[in-house]
Amino acid sequence: MRLDIESAAQYHRDGFLQIDELFTPDEVQAMLDGTAGDKVAGSAWDAADGAGRAARLALWTDIADDVWGAVSSNPRIVNTIRTLQGEDIAFFHGKVILKMAETGGAFEWHQDYGYWYDQGFLFPRMMSAFVALDHCTVENGCLEVLRGSHRLGRLNHGALGGQTGIVAERLEQVKGHFEHVHCVMKPGSVLFFDCNLIHGSKPNNSHSHRRSFIMCYNALCNPTLWANPNLATVPCPVSADSAILGYATSKA
Repeated sequence: MRLDIESAAQYHRDGFLQIDELFTPDEVQAMLDGTAGDKVAGSAWDAADGAGRAARLALWTDIADDVWGAVSSNPRIVNTIRTLQGEDIAFFHGKVILKMAETGGAFEWHQDYGYWYDQGFLFPRMMSAFVALDHCTVENGCLEVLRGSHRLGRLNHGALGGQTGIVAERLEQVKGHFEHVHCVMKPGSVLFFDCNLIHGSKPNNSHSHRRSFIMCYNALCNPTLWANPNLATVPCPVSADSAILGYATSKA
């Protein structure tokens, strides 16, 4: 897979780029099978929103010998992010979000760099890849973004329930200046987005799950402010393109 010039320009203008069905149904099924394992189901915790509802979240900082490591090092992901960043990258962390039918909570409006700045990354040369594992719809709480809002730079954040979100007064001041986009996605589609893009999602009141896998990366030469073994400072490996199916336990 190669990005064209127009797609790269769109990413830098909008702060995000959606590529539909980047992963096949069998690859998506391998990831869904992986959500039942100890790494996800056995270690997930509740991330409560401002209303007290929670989506479940599992997070790790390594590229392990498992389906999540195979996806995180897949060339369709790694080479796209290298191209969009314009430099080599390091893996920062991966997380599976389980926004289950009828119970899953919201994610408050935030910028990822609102969290990561306080973890010691000097520059916002960071980005994420959001993989839809189910159909993401308006009804089940798809990701929502403010197009072009990454150009604002980092805004002040505060605690909202068990999450961190943009301070409400500033959020209301800036919202009207950007197009509000609902990122409706099919399983296997990927949304690449800048760490300063303002985004969030509503609770899942539907009868359908909204599960996703998010991989986060740092520019390899982005300085960190203190020594921390969990900070992304080594080049991200690149696996064989077919590696994901080596972890499949069932067929879609």
